[in-house]
Amino acid sequence: MNADANGNAPGVVLKRERVRDHILELIETQRPGDPIPSERTLCAHLGVSRPTLRAAVDELVAAGLLVRKHGRGMFVAPEKITQELVSQENALAVARAAGAWSSRLLEFTTIQAGARVGRKLRLSPAAKIVYVARLRLVDGAPMAIEHLHIRADLVPGLSAQELESGDLYEHLREHHGVHVREAVQAIEPTVVTRSEAELLDVPELSPALLFERLTSDTAGRPVEYVHSLYRGDRYRIVSHLTLGPTAATPAPPPGHHPGIPPGDFSHRDTVNSSTRGDVQG
Repeated sequence: MNADANGNAPGVVLKRERVRDHILELIETQRPGDPIPSERTLCAHLGVSRPTLRAAVDELVAAGLLVRKHGRGMFVAPEKITQELVSQENALAVARAAGAWSSRLLEFTTIQAGARVGRKLRLSPAAKIVYVARLRLVDGAPMAIEHLHIRADLVPGLSAQELESGDLYEHLREHHGVHVREAVQAIEPTVVTRSEAELLDVPELSPALLFERLTSDTAGRPVEYVHSLYRGDRYRIVSHLTLGPTAATPAPPPGHHPGIPPGDFSHRDTVNSSTRGDVQG
C-alpha cells in the first residue's frame, strides 16, 4: 500500500496502534497513580521511534488514561466515574446520522491478535486477526477514524474492496456467512491528536467522541472489536428514553448509527450503549 494523503508510510498507523495497545495493557495491569516505564525504555522494548511512542502516549493522555508529571514521568490516571445511561434493555435508541457514508482504507493487513485484543475476541494472542484502519466520510467530508479488529478465521478472503464500499455487516452476512446479532458499545468524550486532526481535517486537540464496540454473532462468538473516533464538531448523540409501556414501535428509517456501520443492527437487532469506565477502543 502506498503512503496516504498525509505522507504516512505503510505500517505507520498499525505501529501506533500496537504501541497504544501495549501501553493500554500496562495500564490495565496497574492501579491509578502507578508509574509506567519511561519513553526511552518503551521505545527500546517496542522497537519504535520516540515520535511514534509520543503520538500514542499523547492520545492516551488526551483520553484521560495517562497523566504526565513534569520531571517524574508518566502515571496511570485516576479512575473514571461510570454512569449507566439506561437500566433496562431496549430503553435507549441512538439517533441515526444522515448523509452519504463512504470509506477510505488507511491500512489492511493480517496480524496476531496480541494479549489485549485476544482477550476481547476470546482468542489466543497468537491467533490471526484482520486489522483495518479506515477513514469514514460523509458526503465526501472526513467524519471518523475506525480501527477494526476482525477474527480472521471467520472472514477468509475478506477483501479491501468490501471495506471501502457498501455495508460491512452486509458483506459479512452475504459473503462470509457471519450474522452479527449483538454489540456492547461505550461512548466517551476525548480530543484528537495531531495525526488524527490531519486525517479529520480539524485543529489539533479538537473535541471528539470515542466509540468502543465489541460485536458478537448469533452464536455468541465475538466477531470484531472496534474503536472509532468521531468529530465532536459534527456529531451529537440523541437519546430516546422509554419511561413506561408503549404501543408497538414502528420500524426506524434506514440510516447510519453513530459508531456502527449499517447492516444487521439497522434492520432488527438491539445495541446496548453505556458510558465506559475503563479504557478506550
